[in-house]
Amino acid sequence: MSQTSIPYMQIRGGSSKGLYFLASDLPRDEELRDQVLLEAIGRDARQIDGLGGAEPLTSKIAVVSLSLGDDCDIDYLFVQVVVGEDRVDTIANCGNILAGVGPYAIEAGLVDALDGMTPIRVNMINSGKQCLLQVQTKDGAVKYCGDIGIDGVPHTAAPVVCHYRELAGSACGALLPTGNVVDTVKVSGCNQTIQVTCVDNGMPVVVLRAEDLGITGKEPPELLDSNVDLKRKLEAIRLQLSPMMNLGDGRGATVPKMCMISSPDHGGVVCTRTFIPYKCHAAIGVLGAVSVATACMIPGSVAEGLADLSKDAQTLSIEHPSGYLSVSLEVDFFDNKPFVKTAGVVRTARLLSRGELFIREDFSFGKEAM
Repeated sequence: MSQTSIPYMQIRGGSSKGLYFLASDLPRDEELRDQVLLEAIGRDARQIDGLGGAEPLTSKIAVVSLSLGDDCDIDYLFVQVVVGEDRVDTIANCGNILAGVGPYAIEAGLVDALDGMTPIRVNMINSGKQCLLQVQTKDGAVKYCGDIGIDGVPHTAAPVVCHYRELAGSACGALLPTGNVVDTVKVSGCNQTIQVTCVDNGMPVVVLRAEDLGITGKEPPELLDSNVDLKRKLEAIRLQLSPMMNLGDGRGATVPKMCMISSPDHGGVVCTRTFIPYKCHAAIGVLGAVSVATACMIPGSVAEGLADLSKDAQTLSIEHPSGYLSVSLEVDFFDNKPFVKTAGVVRTARLLSRGELFIREDFSFGKEAM
């Protein structure tokens, strides 16, 4: 029996990169599909036998198809391979990988490119929410070159504009999943309580003040990754809050993300250091930034007094270790709480490779499984 080949593309979407597949090229059975994707990325911590990059930001997958609904063009399932744990997670969305879905849909022949800009309506299967992508196109093809730079990516490229619609409660069912603007939790192993704000506006995030955890919030990610006591506290807090956020037990899950905030240093709204959830992010996820920006706008949240909202309140620049990510929010307030109608971010994407990848012959699956 020979190895099984599967058509794929690898695309950098935003400050992540991942493998992109047509749903029709993968098994219909979800359990078998996930095992195939683990083979493709790599099962061990080094991902030596797959195409993953041995860290969360390069162990991502998009499964794409024509939409089954009338109000969208494309259905997109995001799959996060949990590095070194031989499993996948499909609870949360990924806004960076989403930025590559539009170019992929055109490259794969699912959507015809228009002249100048091609709008693509995407149904995000993980949450059931929608996003309108605006992809730069020319002469019937995706335009990748351009002058837009995003922090965490070394070169400029053509913009992919992402307009998210009504993201609140994407995974938790409510913008404030605990029902409170602020919750007080006890830190396991020490006689300490801290206040947090739990928010889900596209990504479940626990927002904490960095100083409450004994750090400045300005440290480089590698220093925070080596802080065993900090990581123990964060995990204890996360496990307390996960069921309160309607996310279940939380053990081994990739959400909620843990975001420590401090006052901004470079003209942004707030400075962040985010664990996703076990490793400190070199930047910040797109939808994580949307949730943090939303928390900054909620009166009485833990961001109050730290977040600088003195500038344009509709565009918030979230500082992170690699720079900043700007989020545009269209917000209405009801009973002193925000209702976010749309959230806009600008990303870039680039096709890196395309062809066939191969999975081991002792894990091959027949066409009847597809």
